[in-house]
Amino acid sequence: MIQVRPAAVSGSFYPRQRESLAHEVDSLLRTAKQPEPSIPKALIAPHAGYIYSGPIAANAYALLQAARALIKRVILLGPAHFVSVRGLAVPEASAFATPLGMVPVDEACVESISRLRQVVQSKAAHTPEHSLEVHLPFLQIVLEKFTLVPLAVGDAAPAEIADVLDLVWGGPETLVVVSSDLSHYLPYETARRLDQETAQTILNMREPVSHHQACGASPVNGLLLAAQRHNLKPQLLDLRNSGDTAGNRSRVVGYAAFAFNESSVYVQ
Repeated sequence: MIQVRPAAVSGSFYPRQRESLAHEVDSLLRTAKQPEPSIPKALIAPHAGYIYSGPIAANAYALLQAARALIKRVILLGPAHFVSVRGLAVPEASAFATPLGMVPVDEACVESISRLRQVVQSKAAHTPEHSLEVHLPFLQIVLEKFTLVPLAVGDAAPAEIADVLDLVWGGPETLVVVSSDLSHYLPYETARRLDQETAQTILNMREPVSHHQACGASPVNGLLLAAQRHNLKPQLLDLRNSGDTAGNRSRVVGYAAFAFNESSVYVQ
């Protein structure tokens, strides 16, 4: 019997109706920046409501349109906002649902990483979590068919996260997506300066990002370590905040999109 993790934030973070959701994602992708002819191995993208962070996320997901039939598995990591987790939590579910349909969990892959001591199973960590869910409609639109390895990241060291990524790294059929927003509830100019510093830290790949700088600091730092191990090069795609999209500028949330590329992977 298939255990399905139902959508938790449809109707709030993104449209509840299938047609409306598909139209919104398509519109965001159409207005995204024209991507360079390369296929990323990894992305960092934000996870707020689409009205706020959707345009920034779209600039990351637009890169995948050239890899529509190539990418078959997505390793999706996001911070656990609601439940305390020691390590990285995999779900009990065998599929994740959105209004666009169901995404199957790669159960063999989940089983393989579950042998690591830092990987735990937690239905509670996944049930209300939006940091993973909001990425699924983008992936469902831009990719043809894929399986999912969903990881809700709690208290985990960069090496613990990078070791998990190493185990599932795969080849061009595997994409890594890290979900993270940047600064939270600062005045517009203060946030802009801090987020620029954070973006540069990520691009330098030498120092860790703090939780003051990004709510998904733990998975970001794990990806940065894995990117060093695999010689990936980061690229900043977009850097804005909610004051630039749909919110007021007195208390904003920062968003960025990054791509990490292997120099040998290009689209002809």
